[in-house]
Amino acid sequence: MSIELVVFDMAGTTVSDKNFVGIAFQQAMKSQGYDIAIDDVNPLMGYEKPLAIKMMLEVREVNKSKITDELVTEIHTHFVEGMIAFYKSTQEIAPLPNVEETFATLRADGIKIALNTGFSKDIADVIIDRLGWKDKIDLMVASDEVPFGRPYPDMIRRIMTELGVNSPDNVAKVGDTEVDVNEGINAGCKYVIGITTGAFTREELLPYKPTHIIDNIADVIGIISASHAFAAQKS
Repeated sequence: MSIELVVFDMAGTTVSDKNFVGIAFQQAMKSQGYDIAIDDVNPLMGYEKPLAIKMMLEVREVNKSKITDELVTEIHTHFVEGMIAFYKSTQEIAPLPNVEETFATLRADGIKIALNTGFSKDIADVIIDRLGWKDKIDLMVASDEVPFGRPYPDMIRRIMTELGVNSPDNVAKVGDTEVDVNEGINAGCKYVIGITTGAFTREELLPYKPTHIIDNIADVIGIISASHAFAAQKS
């Protein structure tokens, strides 16, 4: 069966991130007295951010009674405010190389393009607006728009429903983290493509068993084209 939909992650996959997100997360944790090394932050970047905060607190806070919903909310609010302020004003926001060209090529072939993210919708909307991507994609779904963020498949399933894609055999997922890969696997996507432009290296992605690992997002086109050629031969 041919691919009808490609779901791309945002920061580190389609949007340039020179550790801006990790630093904002680190600063949000520090606002409540938790000093976290950036190397400990980066592996959690694909997760829904409140969940990532809770995961970090579980490791760092000895007194588990302090890990309340209120504390998580305070840290997340600090993170969201910092990210929105950053993305509204920064001159460094940019698509990663070949992203917009890849979107255009896939859409020209009738393939739907969606974004999903561990960000909340308010942050993601600012990014899409600044990049001028509203007309370049078919849909964006953020982690706070579904019951469960990554690694659960809820975002991909909502995208499929809204875009009229009936089977995960017609879906490819592309992302730069372990949790992106697990999201794609949990959703049953035909292709789960890890990319090395973000938080994880090729060696770090390999244990999670993506169907492909690429260094350039333009390689998605070749993977999808090969799938279509194979489907055409079988029909």
